[in-house]
Formats: sequence, C-alpha cells, structure tokens
Amino acid sequence: MNKIAFITGGTRGIGFGVALALGKAGLNLAVNGMRNEVDVADALEELRNLGVNVAYFQGNVAVREDRKAMLDKILSHFGSINVLVNNAGIAPRERADILHAKEENWDEVMEINLKGPYFLTQLFANYFVEKKVVNPLFEASIINISSISAFVASINRGEYCISKAGIAMATKLWATRLGEYDIPVYEIQPGIIKTDMTAGVVEKYDKLFQEGISLQRRWGLPDDVGKVAAMLAQGNMPYATGQAIKVDGGLHIQRL
Repeated sequence: MNKIAFITGGTRGIGFGVALALGKAGLNLAVNGMRNEVDVADALEELRNLGVNVAYFQGNVAVREDRKAMLDKILSHFGSINVLVNNAGIAPRERADILHAKEENWDEVMEINLKGPYFLTQLFANYFVEKKVVNPLFEASIINISSISAFVASINRGEYCISKAGIAMATKLWATRLGEYDIPVYEIQPGIIKTDMTAGVVEKYDKLFQEGISLQRRWGLPDDVGKVAAMLAQGNMPYATGQAIKVDGGLHIQRL
C-alpha cells in the first residue's frame, strides 16, 4: 500500500516541488493550499498525471478549525496518513529594518510560519502515536521545511528569520517527544531557491551567485528540495531523527 503524504502549501514553489518528488516516488498526495481548488487545477492535474491519488484540502494552517477539518477530511478520503510535510509559509508583507518593523507583520508571519506548523504537528503526531500503539509497524514521519534563515541573519526580515529558527527548535522538540514511538522528525533548510517568493530579488541574488555566495554558483530549485524530502518520506534515513539537512549549495560553509 502506498504511503500518503500531506504537504502544506503544496501547489506552488518549494511545496509543489516536494509534492512532485513525492508523487514520482509513488506516494499518494494530500495537498493543501489557501486558494480555491479551481485556481490550483493545473498544479493538481500535473500531480495526477504522475499516476498517484491526489486530493486537495483548502485551509489555513494558522486556524485551529481548519487544521482539524483538514485532518478529518484526509482520513475520510484516504483512510490514513503517513507523512506530514510542514511547508506552508509566507514572507513578511513588507521587508523592513528591524528598527522599524511593524507588529502586525510579526504577528502574521508567526501565526502562519510557526504557530500553524507547531499545532498542526501536534494534531498529526497524536494520530501517528495512536496508530503506532495499535500497530508498531505503522510508518510515520514528519518533515519540516524551514530555511537557511534559521541561522543566517537578514535584518530586513527579522520576523521571518525568527519564525524559521523556531521551526528548527520545534524539529528537535518533536523528534525528542516522538522518539519513543520511532516516529522520525526531520528538517530541511533550503537556501536561495527560485520561487515566486524570491521573484522580486532575482537581480540581487544573480549578482551574489556570480560573486560566490554559495559553493555551487546557481539558484536552488524546488526539485532540489523535493528530492531530499522524497528520500526522507520513503524512510531512507530511519536512524537520523532530528537532523537538519541543508539544501543550499554549500552557502552555509564559512570560508577564508
């Protein structure tokens, strides 16, 4: 029986790259997004063309009622779920120096990027534990998509950096709590990835790549992240819970 994965923010950018890679690996896909299903029809069709079962679940991960409703609908449609991929996230509406950043931007970013995934994980983790207690052979895992912003300071989007640093700690916390049930929890830290979120800074990063900001002098692609997520979702790193995998072309390596 194919595993089933739930990918939040799975119809665009990194999330869609993850969904494609998981679908190519044979996983059935529960895909989440904020937009109406008709507006993501093309993305869903591309996923269905992979020959796997694909269903769309609209909802906001920051809203308690939406989180519960999505899990209920997933279980009603698929009968089970094996993998949670916490990918949904936003950049601040306004890039502002931390001397002048606004509280409303902080609140919005934290609600979606940190609070939402934290309590969505709580919801799914309790389901996974219940399944594991009944059947120790049941396979489950959690994959958090954070960012190099978890450890690289960007003073014009402090709220985003802090939200991703929070995801890094959440990964450790959930890995610690779920270890006794053999439910691994992983983190992927993408570097500079070419998506709609980075569309406004292409010229800036093109120049930085030419200057050698990363060892591999190219943009990262959603597929680069997706391939790592597929490896984790298939259970190919079973004894590495709590690990943070950097997919950044070597940007994190300090050089003299």
